[in-house]
Amino acid sequence: MLRLQVLWVLVATLASAMAVAAELEGDLQITVNGKPLRSGEAQEAVIYFRPHTPVPLTPAAEPALLTTLRKQFVPHLLAVQAGESVRFPNQDVILHNAFSTSPTRPFDTGQYPHGDGQTFRFDQPGLVRVYCNVHHSMFGFILVLDTPYHTRADANGHFRLADLPKGEGDIVVFHDRAPPLRQRVVVGKIGALRLELELNQRKIPAHSNKFGKPYSRRSNAHY
Repeated sequence: MLRLQVLWVLVATLASAMAVAAELEGDLQITVNGKPLRSGEAQEAVIYFRPHTPVPLTPAAEPALLTTLRKQFVPHLLAVQAGESVRFPNQDVILHNAFSTSPTRPFDTGQYPHGDGQTFRFDQPGLVRVYCNVHHSMFGFILVLDTPYHTRADANGHFRLADLPKGEGDIVVFHDRAPPLRQRVVVGKIGALRLELELNQRKIPAHSNKFGKPYSRRSNAHY
C-alpha cells in the first residue's frame, strides 16, 4: 500500500512539472541599415526570458570565464546569473588588465601576466562593460541576469529556451551594438517567434582608461 502511495505521489509530481514546463523557440535575424547579415551573426546575441512571476536563481558553483586571448575578451559577451562569479584568465604571453567602472559592478584586476587571473562575484543584475587599461581596442560585456532562462542562437539563427514556466513574461534579445529588443509573450500559448534586431551602434564603444583619461597614443604592442 505504501509503495502504491509513493508511486502516485511521483506520478502527480511529474504531471505537475510537465504541466508547468514549456518552451519558446524561434529565429533571430540581425540587420544593419535594414539589410540582413549572415545568419551566424545572431550567435553574438544573448536571448533570455524574464517571467513576470520571478523564479529562484541557482548560481553555478564554478566561476564563468572571461578570457583574454589574442588581445580580445573571449567570449565578447558573457551572460551569467546574479550571484555568480567570473574569473579572468590571461592566455596571452603579454600583460593585460580587466577593469570596469560600471555602477552595476566596478572592479579592477590590475595588470597581470599569463595565468589563471582573479575572480569577482556579480550580485547585481545589469550590464557590466569590461575594458583593458593596456589595450584600448579590448572590450567585452558581462550581462548579469535575474533569470536562469537564457541561450544563444545557433549558426542558422535558430534558438530554443526549454523548461520555462507557463504564463506571461518578456523575451529579450541583447546585443552590445543595439538597444535591447523586448517582446511580451505568453509561454504555452505562442508559436515559433521571428525576431529581428537592427544594429545601430559603433563596434568599439567610446571609453576612457580606468583613471578617466584618454588612452596613450604611443604603441603598446609589447604589453
